[in-house]
Amino acid sequence: MRKLRAGLSLVTAGLLSLVISGVVVSSAQADPGSEGGVERYLDSVRHDPARLRAFMLDLPKGGDLHSHLSGAASTELLISLAARDGLCIHTTTFVAAAGPCGAGQRPAAATSSDPAFRRAVLMAWSMEGFQPGQGESGHDHFFATFGKFGAVTGAHRLDMLADVLDRAGRQNEQYLETMLTRQGGPLFDLSQHVTFTDDFAAMRAQVLAGGTMAGITAAATAEMDTDTTRLRSLLGCATPAASPGCGVTPRYIQQVNRNNPPNVVFTYMVSAFELAAADHRTVAVNLVSPEEGEVSIRDYRLHMRMLDYLRGVYRTGHITLHAGELVPGLVKPEELTYHIREAVLTGRAERIGHGADVLGEDDWPQLMRTMADRHVLVEINLSSNEQILGLSGRDHPFPSYRAFRVPVTLSTDDEGVSRIDLTHEYQRAATGYRLRYRDLKTLARTSLDHAFLDGASLWRSPDTFVPATPCARDRLGAPHPGPACRTFLAGSPKASLQWQQEAGFTAFEHRYR
Repeated sequence: MRKLRAGLSLVTAGLLSLVISGVVVSSAQADPGSEGGVERYLDSVRHDPARLRAFMLDLPKGGDLHSHLSGAASTELLISLAARDGLCIHTTTFVAAAGPCGAGQRPAAATSSDPAFRRAVLMAWSMEGFQPGQGESGHDHFFATFGKFGAVTGAHRLDMLADVLDRAGRQNEQYLETMLTRQGGPLFDLSQHVTFTDDFAAMRAQVLAGGTMAGITAAATAEMDTDTTRLRSLLGCATPAASPGCGVTPRYIQQVNRNNPPNVVFTYMVSAFELAAADHRTVAVNLVSPEEGEVSIRDYRLHMRMLDYLRGVYRTGHITLHAGELVPGLVKPEELTYHIREAVLTGRAERIGHGADVLGEDDWPQLMRTMADRHVLVEINLSSNEQILGLSGRDHPFPSYRAFRVPVTLSTDDEGVSRIDLTHEYQRAATGYRLRYRDLKTLARTSLDHAFLDGASLWRSPDTFVPATPCARDRLGAPHPGPACRTFLAGSPKASLQWQQEAGFTAFEHRYR
């Protein structure tokens, strides 16, 4: 804890003050005239929450790179699905379960006629109205919600995806990476025939033996095909009533429960890389479940070594990891000193989710310099960090990462549980850290720059925002780019999406100029 406070003092004394005052800015090339008008408008509404919200809602925000599907769907949707499925809800624990309802349970459908009951369920299934200090911490309440509505989420993947995509589209987002587990049951069954060994090559051979994994991968690919078709139907795509979600490109991160035994964790890791190799819609692997869990702590370095091995075997598939979602008091002090470093150096993470305890890491300035040099992105989740970890304001490392030029972007984590959205996170960052328009623009650009989307980036090199050679002579986002740029964009879904974002910035700046 002393080390963490010392780190904060060092940054606050120097680099932190530069970031908060707006001295440290993006290297992005921009038209000062068009941006200047937007800066003045932002200043005029900075203390007007309603108008600031409208401004942030209109901002082209690029992508949300850190979103758990089960926690992202709105609580109102989950309650309606519970009622539709005829589920029962316990009146004390608020755990949903299949009917018929017994003692101490009420039909979920009763939420439509009993406002008090509906309110109680809403508060139990989310952070709505939660106040710490009532015998339950924010951390415990947050993670307990998943067990309460778990009976709902398993059967409604597509309803939840449609809900999240619709919300993303309405907020001027273009891209979403969501975490879920495809074919979880068959994968668990397969893992029971895998014996753990430190010889990862031998263990991978066990996982792939007999063709079971190949069948699971094929089933997951077919599932994505079905999802794509049904999502378009749910969203009304190609109809006059099309949802804004039709304009959002979804990609999937295969999640792995880090609190399982090693043979299970390894099997699921292999599945993520196999699926990414077979289908471009699955883009990465991530480890989920509380980082302070007993098994997670015990096996943390083992998990990083597993990923190091698999990264050497597979050319496709990316690695993004929850790392450093910790604060003093959750774990022993020594556990705050190495998680992010291990994820970056051993686990070969290209992105980090949270990174909240970085100032407690051994030689954290050097770690940040390494992350900046390697362009390791940090997915910043301001609201969930406050709700779960009690971390906010100057105690949050967000300004420190920016001071060291570590790439960062804003994301939502579990927006349904947190009762927020990506617009809220941009508004929170702008007011809490006095961000300028150019800072917000950089956060949004960075999201697509580090998205695990097919194709080359629009930018010549990471985090510079200087156009790649084929588009260097074109006006960014222009409706009719030159032949070389047009060919380049046609061959890269990523660059094409970034070009659309630049067109969005041009229109946005014109509106607020």
